[in-house]
Order: sequence, then structure tokens, then C-alpha cells
Amino acid sequence: MSSDETQPHIRHPNPNQVPSRTSKSRLSFFFFSSILVLLLAVSLGLASRTHFFKAHLLTRFQQILRRLLPLKPRQNPHSDGTNLSADPSHCVLWMAPFLSGGGYSSEAWSYVLSIHNHLRIKKSPKFKLGIEQHGDLESIEFWEGLPVEIRNLALELHRTQCAPDRTILVCHSEPGAWYPPLFQTLPCPPYGYGHYRYVIGRTMFESDRVGLEHARRCNRMDYVWVPTDFHVRTFVSSGVDPAKVVKIMQPIDVEFFDPEKYWPMDLSSLGDLVLGERSKAQDLNGRMEFVFLSVFKWEFRKGWDVLLSAYLREFDGADGVSLYLLTNPYHSDRNFGNKIVEFVDNSNMEKPRNGWAPIYVIGTHVPQSDLPRIYKAADAFVLPSRGEGWGRPLVEAMSMSLPLIATNWSGPTEYLTEENSYPLPVERMVEVVEGPFKGHLWAEPSVDELRRLMKHLVSSPEERKNRGRQARRDMIRRFSPGIVAEIVSEEIEKLLEGRE
Repeated sequence: MSSDETQPHIRHPNPNQVPSRTSKSRLSFFFFSSILVLLLAVSLGLASRTHFFKAHLLTRFQQILRRLLPLKPRQNPHSDGTNLSADPSHCVLWMAPFLSGGGYSSEAWSYVLSIHNHLRIKKSPKFKLGIEQHGDLESIEFWEGLPVEIRNLALELHRTQCAPDRTILVCHSEPGAWYPPLFQTLPCPPYGYGHYRYVIGRTMFESDRVGLEHARRCNRMDYVWVPTDFHVRTFVSSGVDPAKVVKIMQPIDVEFFDPEKYWPMDLSSLGDLVLGERSKAQDLNGRMEFVFLSVFKWEFRKGWDVLLSAYLREFDGADGVSLYLLTNPYHSDRNFGNKIVEFVDNSNMEKPRNGWAPIYVIGTHVPQSDLPRIYKAADAFVLPSRGEGWGRPLVEAMSMSLPLIATNWSGPTEYLTEENSYPLPVERMVEVVEGPFKGHLWAEPSVDELRRLMKHLVSSPEERKNRGRQARRDMIRRFSPGIVAEIVSEEIEKLLEGRE
């Protein structure tokens, strides 16, 4: 895939234009009719014969998205579906935050792209594929950053017609978005349970267990797909029916994330220097600057404090290293530089004689099409997270042959080895003190071990390159789209044929 040069035409409103009387009346009619539909949907329930999208009062932002991804009616579960094409007669409808960005969005796209390409080359596919937005807020910025061929495919798959009694519905989101949802979103399944042939939840958690409410929601599903052995253990130990829990690994697009296809991005043109001084092209020993990269959303779970502590204690301004943080807010503002400076000021670290090793923040949106060039520009990737469901940036970095340091706990244990990466030991397990995982346990990575591994990477060029190459080989061998699509298709066909 390549970066797209054309963008879909969007008609933006002119803030200085005075709306005509006709446009005002249309606007009033739209809002009054929307409110009426909403009230009817509440009174009649989502299981009514109205199409479920009419149950949502659309904001202006969502109206724009409707022009980007036109919404279509889907078969009501009470209809017989006789108007649908019978070739193939069965359907897999994948509901996920396709228009949102973030972890679940990226995962869903990786599955859908893999399955779509698999069905294209299959002689007699047993099912067709459809998609629907669900589980998170839409982002025009994310949508416009997708390659144009992905946007075109989204429109195509969104038009797929699925008769519920012939459909396997996949709810790819956190269980709080499942029917009935715990927050405002289109529920999955849209009409409640009992209308589709099978309803499958695809989810994961980053802590040592699943909460009682979410375990109960998992048990309402026919099956629950999780990506790793870690999740199979934690879900079952939390009370999810073992017969329902199935491990379905997540694919990584090894053709898109291929280091041979890209030139490195000029990171200095993207990153804002927030600590230390800008490094020269070479350090005091004549070596080129060594670049550490980390990609994460700004939350405590991601271990940014562990990373800063290790990096700033191990290196100074004369060591010829730099740290780039590609990050975005998570229930916070974008003042990442202030947060870093405040963290340093409140720590017991003393400024080195040669000054702080430089830290840069890339806090603006980076289109999906540019991500491989970001990875290509780094010498190593590091993420000392306290818990990961899967670790999307980790497998992207590994597919790009980038040497990797990551916490050896939770989801990444599915693919981290001593041969393909640098697994970071866990110092101890700690209790989560706030947020949705409060009372659960997750890992506390070792700062001292992270310091040692980062220093070792800088001084071991051949070893780190060998591990990076092995990382890519492992991604291709175990998680390439064709391999995972075959696993998913076999699971789907087994259900359709009654081979449960």
C-alpha cells in the first residue's frame, strides 16, 4: 500500500454563509424528525422494525461521516431475507470501530483485510464479508489518513447485505459496548441476542483478570475470540465458560510493514524537542545518533514513566542517543512536553553534567500510510508497558525488523522470545489503583533492567540487527494475513457446517 494523494470530496459548511429559509426549514425538519425517531426507538425498543441507525441522533460530525461512508439499511432480524443474493448464502458481519483509530480499530482492519483477500482467491467461498461501525467515536482525521484503496474497500464491504439468520456476527470491541451497551454506541448485536446464527465477541484485557460484569457479558456470547494463550487463561479463570473461549491470533500486514519498501522519515521535522538539546548528526565518538522510538497513547498503563526514568538515568546529552515518543491523548490534554518536564522536576533525578539526553514528542496525527517510515527511521523500539492486550505497535515494529524491548507479560508473551526481541523482566505485580481495572493486577517492569537493555542495544549493532531480522521472520511465519485468515475461515466454516 502506498500513501494516497487524493482525498474524498467533503463539503464543509461555510461559517460565514447565512442559511436560507429553505435550508433552515430542512435543518429544523431533520432535527425534529431525528428526535422523534429517537423517542420512538426508546419506546419501542431496538428490536423494532426500524433500521437501527435511526435510533441515533446524529451530530454534525457524524453527518459528515455519513457522506464519507454512506449508511445503508440492513436486514431486520424479523424479515426472511429472501431478497438477498444466495451466492454465497452466509455472511460474516464484522462490527468494530473501523472509523475510530486506536487499538481495536487497527485490529479489526487487520482481520478484515486478511479475510477479504483470502475470500478473493478462494474458488468457492462459503461466506461473504460485511462491516459496520461500532464501539467508539468516529474520527474524520483517521478516515482521511487511510490509504485510498482501504477507504474504497470500506465502502464496498459496508454495502454487503446480510440476512441475520444466515449471519455470523462478530462484535469486535470491549464488552461494555455489547448489547446492552454501558456507554453511548451502536450496540452489538444491534437487536439483542437470538436473531443471528452465531454471535461472537472478539475482545481482550490488559490485566490479570476479567471483571464480573464483563465475564457475564462474555458468557452471553456464543463464542469469545481472544488473541493469546494469556487471555485464554485469564478469561477462563475469571469465570468465562471454557467451551466458549477460542484463541484466534491477530494478523500483521507484513507486506505493508516491510522495511524494504520505505525510506526513513525525517523525525526531526515531526518531533518537538521537549527536554535536552538537539543532537548533532554525530556524537563525540563519530557515531551517528542512535534513535529509540516508542508509540503509545498517553496513559499510565503504557509505562511512559518507566521509560523516561530508565532513559534519563542511563544516558546524557553526550551519549549520542535520542528518544522519540509518538503519542496521543487518552482522557488528557496534549501538553505532553509539560507532563514530561513536570515528571522530571518531581523525580529525584539530577541533571547530568552533559545535560539531559534529548526527548522529542510527535503529538500530531500521523496517517497510517506514514507509519512504516516512522519505524524505518528508528534504531530500536521500546515499550515498557504494564499490560497489553496484543501490542499493535510492537508487532508493527517487529515486522519492520526493528530491534524491540517490551515487557515480558500479558499479550506480548504470545510472540516475544530471546531470539527475536529483548523481553523486559517484570520486577513485581502491582494492584491497579484507578480506572476500569481498579483492583486487578498488572506488571511493574524493571527500570534497572530496562536501563541495561537499552545500553546493551546501543553497543551491540550486529546482535540487535539479527534479532530484528528474526522478528520479521517470526511475524511472517506465524501472523501473516494469509495464515491468520485461513485460521479464521476454518473456524467460521466449522460453525456454518455445524462442526462445533
